[in-house]
Amino acid sequence: MKKIVIVLFGLLIASAFFYFDLGQYLSLDYLKSQNTLLQETYNQNKLVFILVYLVIYIISTALSFPGATILTLAGGAIFGWFFGTILVSFASTVGATFAFLGARYLLRDTVQKRFQTSLDKIDEGIQKEGAFYLFSLRLIPVVPFFVINLALGLTRMKTWTFFWVSQLGMLLGTAAYVKVGTEIVNVTSLKGLLSPSLISTFVFVGLLPIIAKKIVETLRSRKAYSRFKKPAHFDYNLVAIGAGAAGLVTAYIGAAVKAKVALIEKHKMGGDCLNTGCVPSKALIRSAKFVHDAAQSKKYGIETLQLNFNFSQVMERIQSVIKKIEPHDSIERYQNLGVDCITGTARILSPFEIEVNGKKITTKNIVIATGARPLVPPIAGLDQVKPWTSDSIWDLRTQPKRLLVLGGGPIGCELAQSFARLGSKVYLIEKGPRILPREDQDVSDLIEAKFKQENIQVLTNHTASEFSSLDGTKRLHADNNGQKVEIEFDEVLLALGRSANVKGFGLEELGIQISKKGTIEADPFLRTNIPNIFVCGDVTGPFQFTHTASHQAWFCAVNALFSPFKKFKVDYSVIPWATYVDPEVARVGLNELEAKEKNIPYEVSHYGIDELDRAITDSADEGFIKVLTKPGTDKILGATIVGAHASDIIVEYIAAMKHGFGMNKILGTIHIYPTMGEANKYVAGNWKRKNSPQWALEFLQKFHSWRRT
Repeated sequence: MKKIVIVLFGLLIASAFFYFDLGQYLSLDYLKSQNTLLQETYNQNKLVFILVYLVIYIISTALSFPGATILTLAGGAIFGWFFGTILVSFASTVGATFAFLGARYLLRDTVQKRFQTSLDKIDEGIQKEGAFYLFSLRLIPVVPFFVINLALGLTRMKTWTFFWVSQLGMLLGTAAYVKVGTEIVNVTSLKGLLSPSLISTFVFVGLLPIIAKKIVETLRSRKAYSRFKKPAHFDYNLVAIGAGAAGLVTAYIGAAVKAKVALIEKHKMGGDCLNTGCVPSKALIRSAKFVHDAAQSKKYGIETLQLNFNFSQVMERIQSVIKKIEPHDSIERYQNLGVDCITGTARILSPFEIEVNGKKITTKNIVIATGARPLVPPIAGLDQVKPWTSDSIWDLRTQPKRLLVLGGGPIGCELAQSFARLGSKVYLIEKGPRILPREDQDVSDLIEAKFKQENIQVLTNHTASEFSSLDGTKRLHADNNGQKVEIEFDEVLLALGRSANVKGFGLEELGIQISKKGTIEADPFLRTNIPNIFVCGDVTGPFQFTHTASHQAWFCAVNALFSPFKKFKVDYSVIPWATYVDPEVARVGLNELEAKEKNIPYEVSHYGIDELDRAITDSADEGFIKVLTKPGTDKILGATIVGAHASDIIVEYIAAMKHGFGMNKILGTIHIYPTMGEANKYVAGNWKRKNSPQWALEFLQKFHSWRRT
């Protein structure tokens, strides 16, 4: 009943406000026309006038009525700058606090539904920094004040904290607007608008967000560095920790712009991509494809083809490929570029000091590029079966007759197919309903069908419960929708994702913020919560690809070396990736799954690669191209390609999305015949046929008919 009474009372006031058109009194014209009368009334009975003004302001703010700006200007016009600032500051804070308490008591469900996006961001900030986050929101008006009042009422912030932080945060803006009020009501002509006093006031109001932002950055910086002593001189402009793709590119760019840069790596230059990831896996995939193509020789018109291979030699070839690429990422190359390469384990002592090999070095900026490692789940008995991961599988020299692959994502699928083509019996275990779950259903279905053709046993909806090893026989005990399943195997490969490397080099002591996903949190400029410590690559995400690590590294290097003079927000608008199964799966932008999740309208244009001449000549006529476009336009929202060389064909769509050309431009581009890339033109043709105006076609039909007469 209390809530009902409060709601009815609020509705009554709101109804009166709109019924009697009280908003007409909250306009600049009314304020100017009645300024003299208001001044006289105030002088006759100051106390009553002040109380009435405070009540009106508090009610307006508490109920989020329009007109707070006019009331603020009125405060300056009537009470003067100093006293007006005090009154407005007090009234606005009290009104905001009533709105805060009202939301907490009455409006939780309603506000959550209506302002969910704003609320999520605010709640996240409150959990991290509390009062300082609220102060930032008040000082820099990114989110409307009434939204802040309502949304924070749904958090656990204390009322007193909300009150004093709001008062402090709004004070600068309040003072500026009250100052405008003291000037603007006296303006009667254009000449008055051009007075130096009013112009300077407007300039200050315009600069207020920039000033406020600078204040917040300064306070945040002081807070971050309060525990640390800044050196008088630095050994380096930039030190990158980790020599994978992210660290290498960071160091390369730093050296290219003549900064003094150090690169610290405790293991091997090149990181995961060169030594245990992209390079070795693609080398294995190529060998496995050669074996597979030889086994399919009849498809190419060759009756029989004898093929003998040694698994150990296949694995040794992988190492030779790594060694051939190693010079690209070597210490010698980077030292010649001007980078100080240090082999050793780094420990960050402060935002300006790193210890490596017992020596302390100082640096103006730090870039953390420590990468990630394969995720090893806490499954009972796992240690008994000595699992392999994508890091260690390259040491294998005896081919397993039965290989169990745990995880149906890109890594699991690529390695499962490769080992199956080399002759292992492969069991691919996925706890979800389908493999490659980030792709569309039709993509997963096609790849799963291909796997089954190649005698890979795909077991979806299977959750690993326990491993066991008895008398030399290894078993997986799994659950399949409540049914117990046992699978015997010789070796097991874990392909369940990767965990960021965030421990063991000083982050805990520094207080660097770690996300719920276990990655280092970064702002849009790739700064951590300590402004001169940047982060890029797998250790921060959100994409764990070599090319995105390199992409992020550019922003890290430039922002670290040229801030505060110039800095750039990292751009994730066009991120492509590929899964190197056969046929390949490549994607950029949205697929149908994501478009539906995000409620983004789209149209689909489709082309089957089985119709492509070059694909037919190569006996690679399987797969499709699917392009999502914005309805009514040729703007590309995303593209998915399943087929031979999909990772190469996708480049045209990456360029289109990055540089803003659409399906019409692709259709109007000459593509060499016969190539796999022609498929892009054909899918653009399908888009055009669907989007051609019917009235124009009907007109043309009549036109040509007329010309035949």
